Amino acid sequence: MSPDQTASPLVQFVPGLLIFAVFYFLLIKPQRDQQKKQKNMLTQLKKNDAVVTSGGIHGTVVNVKDTTLILRVDENVKIEIDKEAITTVTKVA
Repeated sequence: MSPDQTASPLVQFVPGLLIFAVFYFLLIKPQRDQQKKQKNMLTQLKKNDAVVTSGGIHGTVVNVKDTTLILRVDENVKIEIDKEAITTVTKVA
């Protein structure tokens, strides 16, 4: 190709599409899948599930509300936390 010829706009656009595809499949899609898995786990929480919070608190679900839940962490010790703070369900009731 001589210096006075320019590449077609489509050929200039292809590298950008390839970079976006790599970012999508390596970063965006796995993150979306993880978010769906987390949301599904939170909607299935029920009484007597053993859970771990993002702060490392281990406890048992006593009551599930719309956006929060009551967690029993010891005998006669209950705390109310946001559902979003639950990271793992260790034992399903």
